[in-house]
Amino acid sequence: MRRTAGPAVAVATVALCAMGLGGCTNTGEGTAPARSRTPTAATVTAGPTSAAPAAARLTIKDFTFKPAALSVRPGGTVTVVNEDSTTHTVTATGPKAFDTGSIGPGRTVTFKAPGKAGSYPFICTIHPYMKGALTVR
Repeated sequence: MRRTAGPAVAVATVALCAMGLGGCTNTGEGTAPARSRTPTAATVTAGPTSAAPAAARLTIKDFTFKPAALSVRPGGTVTVVNEDSTTHTVTATGPKAFDTGSIGPGRTVTFKAPGKAGSYPFICTIHPYMKGALTVR
């Protein structure tokens, strides 16, 4: 007597096909659709370059320079306003490019920025943890 495996083989075949096709579903993830291979020219548009201002303002408040980094044109003016309750200075740490001397509470001084472009770190010599940078460009 010969047995046929008809129904069992059919169920197994359907189950294997279903498992094999299960990995072929599209969930929206994975590879992107094919794109045209036509080269496109890259266009670079330079934004407007802004020149540094002719004048800048530096405020001293709560033992902090605000802003800590500022920019000005070569030879431009920098106005320093001391809104603190104690005396401060604004002194370049490199070559003696500028030094306001003592600025008392509530006082304002103005100095001329260096004529040479570059970055000029500065501190308050009375409170050397107070730091900032003047960029001349």
